Amino acid sequence: MNTNRNTEAFILGFLLCIGLIVMGYLFSSGMTRFRSLDRTVSVKGLSERDVPADIAIWPIKFEVASDDLPSLVTAIEEKNRLVLDFLRSKGFNENDISVSAPAITDRQVQGSGDANRFTFRYAGSSTVSVYTKDVDRVRSTVTKLVELGKTGVAVTGENYDSKTEFLFTGLNALKPSMIEEATNNARVVAEKFASDSKSRLGKIKSASQGQFAIENRDSNTPYIKKVRVVSTLEYYLSD
Repeated sequence: MNTNRNTEAFILGFLLCIGLIVMGYLFSSGMTRFRSLDRTVSVKGLSERDVPADIAIWPIKFEVASDDLPSLVTAIEEKNRLVLDFLRSKGFNENDISVSAPAITDRQVQGSGDANRFTFRYAGSSTVSVYTKDVDRVRSTVTKLVELGKTGVAVTGENYDSKTEFLFTGLNALKPSMIEEATNNARVVAEKFASDSKSRLGKIKSASQGQFAIENRDSNTPYIKKVRVVSTLEYYLSD
């Protein structure tokens, strides 16, 4: 009777040992696989395009001065007419041209100190603006502003409020191909990393797309824009 019990206990203990060994192996194998899932590589992919601007905003500003207010207003109106005639002669559409309200200052009442230091009491300015998709026409006409000088219109040099601007508005058409390119470039980097580390590239764990940036290609060619986007991807690695 005791012998049977000893045999049963031995068999039970043996089976328990085998079970623990199998469980340990499975647990160890599972942990190894689990740890392998934590092995990742994060890479960035860049896509850049040089594109021509498709909108031009061109303000033409001039200033006049006089001791007689009615004469000043008349001079502004006359110079506005000369600027409009100049733009029409260069082929600009009427719908692309607008004239701002003139700005007139009485230097004797503006409270800026000694008014006698000014040669003329009144100072006025006006801006004729061009907003057009014909960027090349703006670029070519800017070089001919000297013609306005010959008619008596002294155009103010470019500054923060009278600077020619060039815009690019076709971003939506570029987005799909640029995102694809940035993603592909990121994968190339990830595959190189995996190869160098003797690993295999797995699935994407996470991905994020940066903001699209549109900037002048350089200071000398503001009518050429550089569009840029960076995508960040994180891949799993396995042995």
